[in-house]
Amino acid sequence: MRLNEAEALGRAAAADHGVLATLHHKRGADLVPACFAMAGEYLAIPIDQVKPKSGPELARLRNLEADPRATLLVERWDAADWSRLWWVRLSLRRSEVDPAIGAVLERALRDRYPQYRATAFAGLVAFRIEAVTGWSAR
Repeated sequence: MRLNEAEALGRAAAADHGVLATLHHKRGADLVPACFAMAGEYLAIPIDQVKPKSGPELARLRNLEADPRATLLVERWDAADWSRLWWVRLSLRRSEVDPAIGAVLERALRDRYPQYRATAFAGLVAFRIEAVTGWSAR
């Protein structure tokens, strides 16, 4: 059944991670697992220095420079009980945010993920949530 926006946003906010999709100019969809935090109509994904990166120039950032649209998918899978399945898709647009909103998002990331509490971010990618779609088996 389709989730209403409030229920979908609540499930997304409670998810511990999602899959971020950006658009690569040659190969199409580029997907990576991502930590995130939400505050109102905004969502942020950190560029951290905790997990190893493939290089200093991340493909997701290059993709977003060319096309600011992105999607974050969060879901619950239960192989034994399909009545517990659900997913939420957030349609996003990269956005500059007011420094006060940026501070709220950064604090939310540090509160959610203990690994970020004692380290600086290399960057914070902020998005405006433009649309929310969700589905649940029950």
